[in-house]
Amino acid sequence: MAHTRWWKDEVVYQVYPRSFQDTNNDGIGDLPGVISHLDYLKDLGVTMIWLSPIYKSPMVDMGYDIADYQAIDPQFGTMDDFDELLAEAKKRDIKIVMDLVVNHTSDQHEWFQKALADKNSPYRDYYIFKTTEDGEVPNNWRAIFGGSTWTEVPGEPGTYYFHTFAPQQPELNWENPALREEIYDMINWWLDKGVAGWRVDAITHLKKDLDWASIPADGDDGLANVVKKGQNRPGINVFLDELKEKTFDKYDAITIGEAYGVPEADLPSYIGPDGYFSMIFDFSYMNIEVADVNEWYLGASKWTTKDLKDILFNSQKDISEIDGWSGNVLENHDQPRVLSKLVPDKANQTPTAAKALATMYYFLPGVPFIYQGQEIGMKNFERQSIEEFNDVSSINNYEVAMRKGYSKTDALETVNKKSRDNARTPMQWNDSEFGGFSDSEPWLAMGTDLEHINVAEEQTDEQSVLRYYQAMAQLRQDARYHANFIDGALTELKDVPDNVIAYQRELDGQIISVYVNLGADTETVSYPNGSQTIVLQNRDDIVVDNGELKLPAYSAIVLAQ
Repeated sequence: MAHTRWWKDEVVYQVYPRSFQDTNNDGIGDLPGVISHLDYLKDLGVTMIWLSPIYKSPMVDMGYDIADYQAIDPQFGTMDDFDELLAEAKKRDIKIVMDLVVNHTSDQHEWFQKALADKNSPYRDYYIFKTTEDGEVPNNWRAIFGGSTWTEVPGEPGTYYFHTFAPQQPELNWENPALREEIYDMINWWLDKGVAGWRVDAITHLKKDLDWASIPADGDDGLANVVKKGQNRPGINVFLDELKEKTFDKYDAITIGEAYGVPEADLPSYIGPDGYFSMIFDFSYMNIEVADVNEWYLGASKWTTKDLKDILFNSQKDISEIDGWSGNVLENHDQPRVLSKLVPDKANQTPTAAKALATMYYFLPGVPFIYQGQEIGMKNFERQSIEEFNDVSSINNYEVAMRKGYSKTDALETVNKKSRDNARTPMQWNDSEFGGFSDSEPWLAMGTDLEHINVAEEQTDEQSVLRYYQAMAQLRQDARYHANFIDGALTELKDVPDNVIAYQRELDGQIISVYVNLGADTETVSYPNGSQTIVLQNRDDIVVDNGELKLPAYSAIVLAQ
């Protein structure tokens, strides 16, 4: 089946179910909670929900360690609840996208348990096991969550299994055709059920360098980052072509690849007109604030707004040149809140700034993704000790920093800023003790910057971030501008101050201009004179006068002609 790109019009909302809405008061969000807010999402202009993992899991990595691909974890509800979600969403013209995690499973998965129980089991070849003559680990590769990529098999000295992430996430052996067929059957089972497609997790790790050789260490632990030998390796195309042919293409499914590190030369294969995926996330600027994404403890980078816009527009250029498509994001479950990340001065972390950031990304070519809470301007928390964190990656980075000799204060400050838990705090529906998320204490403590940031309050405030997101959705769907927002060409406007991000969308002679000031000072910009209609602005004191714009701090305006 040919790609029809039916999904170009979608607006996607990522639900992190554990933190969205708890209906049975166990402190954990659930599927009935998602169902209860479908009308809210419809009003937000959402046409598609991406559900973070809800499969049966021991939750070592919050569901990205799957113990059964075809079962719902009881803490989220039942398969009947899922079927009801599909049906109720369909009534509202909302599609459901699932998380596809096929690089690894949980160590509690039946396949892995059978592989451990019998070294001659066919399931042993579903994973990657190595036995060494000297009893030492097979090589010096470092896992993404820290430590060796190898864990010794209990009761089998000198035999190890491989994992790119946590030891509880053993790697699937994609070299095995029998394993691949099991995966395809599972994917098609969900697509038959009515799922619209997949957000595809960690997909660039499927292929490893099969020499399994050690490489020069890049840290004082004597280890080397596994991505050097297990990400974007030659031959991955064979797996991805087959995956697409045997699953996605049969259903014309939407697929969004989490494709870190894809070389520019390989982009056409990933998201060109006949690429492996419908789109990949534009992660180009997601880690701009840290010096090293793999080692947060090294602290902040010295990024500027000019750096941000260079990255943003270069990425868009690369994608447009291959007739590709991107999933445009500000936040997700693995990232801190964008308002705290991209607005360095806390005094400016305001609803106005949240609207400016929203304007910056929402009208770029591609499909806008909204992460839960982003639409109300949620911010990072501030935790007082490492014991208050749940995220395995945060805890690992803190421990590494402490071993490196950082003070507790410095280590905690870095982890507070970058922790994935920032995005995982419960959704703030109202201003009650637990934010309307639950009547019981939540699984993860609430955020610590809550004042006036909640749905109930923002629904009644015409100047709120929430109402602004609703307005952006209405503008995107406005019959006068819709075609341009979907298919219009992008041109960066370069003759602007460094703190201003400006671009135009053009289709059939219609030009829509977007200007965003991400600085704390007023900036003056000249714009092409002529009849300009203000179709959206985030503050009333923007001056539009005779070919000149005066943009106060963190202001955004969209003009059409």
